[in-house]
Amino acid sequence: MKWSVFPKRFGLFPYIFLVYIGFPAVYLTKESGLKQLIGYGMLLLFLVTYRQLYFLIGKRNFTYWLAVQMAIIFIFSLFYHLNYMFLGFFPANFIGWYQDKTGFRRGLICLVVAEILPFIVHVIRTKTFFTPTELIYFVPFLLIMLISPFGIRSMNRRMELEKELDRANQKIEELVKREERVRIARDLHDTLGHTLSLLTLKSQLVQRLTATDPERARLEAKEMEVTSRAALKQVRELVTDMRAATITEELLQVQQILRAAGITYHYDGDSDFSSVSPFTQNIIGMCIREAATNVVKHSQATHCSIAIKHFSGKMNLIIHDDGMGLRNNHVFGNGLRGMEERLALVDGGLVLSNHNGTVLEINVPIIKKQ
Repeated sequence: MKWSVFPKRFGLFPYIFLVYIGFPAVYLTKESGLKQLIGYGMLLLFLVTYRQLYFLIGKRNFTYWLAVQMAIIFIFSLFYHLNYMFLGFFPANFIGWYQDKTGFRRGLICLVVAEILPFIVHVIRTKTFFTPTELIYFVPFLLIMLISPFGIRSMNRRMELEKELDRANQKIEELVKREERVRIARDLHDTLGHTLSLLTLKSQLVQRLTATDPERARLEAKEMEVTSRAALKQVRELVTDMRAATITEELLQVQQILRAAGITYHYDGDSDFSSVSPFTQNIIGMCIREAATNVVKHSQATHCSIAIKHFSGKMNLIIHDDGMGLRNNHVFGNGLRGMEERLALVDGGLVLSNHNGTVLEINVPIIKKQ
């Protein structure tokens, strides 16, 4: 992994903020001896915390480094000069990155203590209150400092909402694409079903006419050729406009769906489906998706396994969950009927059974591509 001073996703912002480190560095030149040495040591540690906090946003150690940073500001303000309190703009920025309310409130309270307590100690120590000029100098900046975490947090929440909106839009686009795939599959079914029925009737007619009326049989056979070519053209047009979902894509999607539902997942089987046609992969993929949806909605399972095996001219797929299984009076629902209709397009079939849960077995003949 390539080393970098700050995460690239923050751009130039962290570098611009470093300008404000120059002021305490100048103030330390007025100190001498051990106090000056300790001061530069703390300033160096402050720079380290500043860098680390950018890399640890949202992680466990983030709070520890933030506490160190505020402790350094507190020591500087208490034992060196009150002007060091302006370093509080650094932790104020990082406090705004807390996503949980508890962490945000604790960080804000600690910042208030680290900034206000040195003022109180200064008044007690000098036994004099601040002049109006000093109040005008400190108070506005202090208020801005304590309000800024709310602004940073609001900005981060808005950015997160925009990301979630982008993800939602991508999901909607994907759902629209999948719906279109289903529509095209149904169009294929309707088109091919009608055409194949017509070809079946004509082939039976040709068989009867071969002996009695060879000329008409020849004409009917010619019509069969024209009809089959038209159907082939329709199929090619539909498939050209369709990017079929692959089995691999659907398996990844199913893994995410099951894990999101708190169901453990295990896959056993082949990983190369290049020998399966895109249309068949689309049909099998939709069946896998429908089966996973049924597991999430109806099974009350805690574990689901999927196994896919290639045999000679056939693909065998088994989806097994450890849920409550099938009821005695089980009737196929719309989802399973849809799976049966899709599988019928590729001469496939399914069997549903009970075995320590529900077992769905799908068998599809595979024509090897030459």
